[in-house]
Amino acid sequence: MSEAIVQRSQSSCFGGTVAFYSHRSMVCDCEMRFSVYVPPQAKERAVPVLYFLSGLTCTEENFMVKAGAQRYAAEYGLILVAPDTSPRGLNLPGEDDDWEFGTGAGFYVDAIVEPWRSHYRMYSYVTAELPQLIAQHFPVQANRSGIFGHSMGGHGALVCALRNPLQYQSVSAFAPIVAPMQCPWGQKAFSLYLGDDRALWSQYDATKLVQTVQLDHPILIDQGIADQFLANQLMPQTFTTACEASGQEIILRMQAGYDHSYYFIATFVEDHIRHHAQALCQP
Repeated sequence: MSEAIVQRSQSSCFGGTVAFYSHRSMVCDCEMRFSVYVPPQAKERAVPVLYFLSGLTCTEENFMVKAGAQRYAAEYGLILVAPDTSPRGLNLPGEDDDWEFGTGAGFYVDAIVEPWRSHYRMYSYVTAELPQLIAQHFPVQANRSGIFGHSMGGHGALVCALRNPLQYQSVSAFAPIVAPMQCPWGQKAFSLYLGDDRALWSQYDATKLVQTVQLDHPILIDQGIADQFLANQLMPQTFTTACEASGQEIILRMQAGYDHSYYFIATFVEDHIRHHAQALCQP
């Protein structure tokens, strides 16, 4: 029996549909939400699927509303899926005290520290439960999947791809947190979700992972040079150096004048959709 999902809204878009859903997550033990763009090609055949992981404070709506990706997903024939960034409304102590942690800041890890461990399991949700749910309810080619994201979600996309090289055939990121063990955002989230075991932290750090796991496809990263978080939180050169040392192909594009916003994402999202389509849509 397939897991039930509830459609909250649906709109036509570039010959396809954008819809927003909720369901009872077994992994997170709470209601979770996600959005899906289904391109017109899916009316006739199954198509590849591309997951987008959003950044701090975002929901399942931000990417679908702001990025302008549907036009290009319709052109190439890709289903887009954007999950929420955390469980919500659990009334956990401290859940809503800080925009860098808790609600809207799941960091795509499986928490092991109380009270987070029972619900904040975003890594397993994104890599296991959500793909199974999408395969049950949408016409996807489940063996043709890509993943990308922004900031905290860029971190998540890189980690998911590096830890699951057979599951994702393409990966890219906008302004990702590439070395969370070395930056304040990551150190705060990891210590509160994962405790003090830095060996466990390294399982969610792309710079650490790429030293031992290499993908057989390139990693595309766009980073704005005017990004206010570039120096102390994002540190793309740290990841690039690790990639070069390990032999991982990386395309890092430093974009002059661009900041951390969705205006930046919207400017380069066509390039990212094309990057994934080249890997996922080949005969």
